[in-house]
Amino acid sequence: MIEQPPQNPAGEYVCPKRLTNGLKHELIEKLESVPSRASEQVSGMGDSQLDTKYRNWTIRQIIHHLADSHMNCYVRFKWALTESTPEIKAYDESRWSQLLDAKKLPVASSLTILEGVHQRWAGMLRLLSDEQFDLAFFHPELGKAVTLAQALPSYVWHSDHHLAQIEWVRNHHGWKN
Repeated sequence: MIEQPPQNPAGEYVCPKRLTNGLKHELIEKLESVPSRASEQVSGMGDSQLDTKYRNWTIRQIIHHLADSHMNCYVRFKWALTESTPEIKAYDESRWSQLLDAKKLPVASSLTILEGVHQRWAGMLRLLSDEQFDLAFFHPELGKAVTLAQALPSYVWHSDHHLAQIEWVRNHHGWKN
């Protein structure tokens, strides 16, 4: 019997009730570590390994998705900081993952994007006041405003979720990094 990958290898997302200063610091540190953690997860992988699927996406598609998603989120944060509850542009991540760049290009470019975006994002977050974390963007798919204090833990979990998928594949196949 083939073992099915878990839906949420990093566990279910649980939104914290309050973003304390300690939790904020911890989340920013974790967000900043995403590029190095992603690089470590795919270190030494060849094309056949990168093209191994975890449920519906290959490892390659997951890395490209992280870059796509986190670029979008960084921009969402910037909009929330500069506009009054702006409505963000949602995108179809499944369709983006089916584009040839997500299926074929080397992951190095997306790892570079993650490095730059996360460096800027974490740096920006460290400079925000508590009041700025209360600013929000309107998410049309959710039908509600999302504060930056709510979005930050969500995107940290998003990173953990996808990196845990890659880790599951590595462990399942016995690939060491």
